[in-house]
Amino acid sequence: MHDPREPHFNALKRILRYIRGKIDHGLHLYRSTNTTLTAYTDADWAGCPNTRRSTSGFCVYLGDNLISWSSKRQPTVSRSSAEAEYRGVANAVAETIWIRNLLLELQCPITTATLVYCDNVSAVYLSTNPIQHQRTKHVELDILFVRERVALGQVRVLHVPSSHQYADIFTKGLPTELFNDFKSSLHVTRT
Repeated sequence: MHDPREPHFNALKRILRYIRGKIDHGLHLYRSTNTTLTAYTDADWAGCPNTRRSTSGFCVYLGDNLISWSSKRQPTVSRSSAEAEYRGVANAVAETIWIRNLLLELQCPITTATLVYCDNVSAVYLSTNPIQHQRTKHVELDILFVRERVALGQVRVLHVPSSHQYADIFTKGLPTELFNDFKSSLHVTRT
């Protein structure tokens, strides 16, 4: 940041206090014979009060183990919630394709389609609809990228209710009970 202010410093102190209080927490990995690759993706449409850019986040599981996650501000302003969500889907699909290629190089190929869960019905619909609409022209590359992977059978984009959308933890503030539930779903536990 080029010009930090008092609110930024207060936010930094709050983050550091949180980390200090959770220093004994870690990511627990379990032995698993399940080799399915599953991703959850979410975005908060226009969540930044200053730039109105969305934050997208995803988490990727190999079997029951969390192996990748991200929370990142999108580089452009989205014109609809479906666009923000779809950009998040494209980011998650790109990550899962990279993981699939890594596992292939490690002689552990994934033979089933990766399941990508999104809580926005419009974004799910765009992943399989072959008709290009004028109102989706501005996200055309993301749409074509995801559709190509769906057509190849590498990815399936499915709807998940918001109550089971684990990626919410990366994009927005949650009530304590839901936060703790999602945190345990990510296998973050005391060490």
